[in-house]
Amino acid sequence: MAHRIYTTSFASVYPLYVAKAERKGRTKDEVDTIIRWLTGYDEAGLERQLAAEVNFDTFFATAPKMNEDRALIKGVVCGVRVENVEEPLMREIRYLDKLVDELAKGKAMAKILRGGEQ
Repeated sequence: MAHRIYTTSFASVYPLYVAKAERKGRTKDEVDTIIRWLTGYDEAGLERQLAAEVNFDTFFATAPKMNEDRALIKGVVCGVRVENVEEPLMREIRYLDKLVDELAKGKAMAKILRGGEQ
């Protein structure tokens, strides 16, 4: 049975990512940068996905180019070690959760993006 998050609208969770970051003095633009780095969406593509209210499954399945460096994302988020998540879609979701968590904890953007382009 598929996890409920897979069919949840990405647009319904996106404001929570932004709010988490903003509570810690970070910005929506930084959240968008992380999402674009992870998924390969450009700004317009991300906006289209949000407007279409696609679910998490579709959001990741139609991502232009998942970043190869995402395998460098390690650590625990929501009590789960992200690198040990076996189910591919859940691992992608946890990667995003971990990146937003690092942003909210004040980590430098270059480190969050694993030394990649901003």
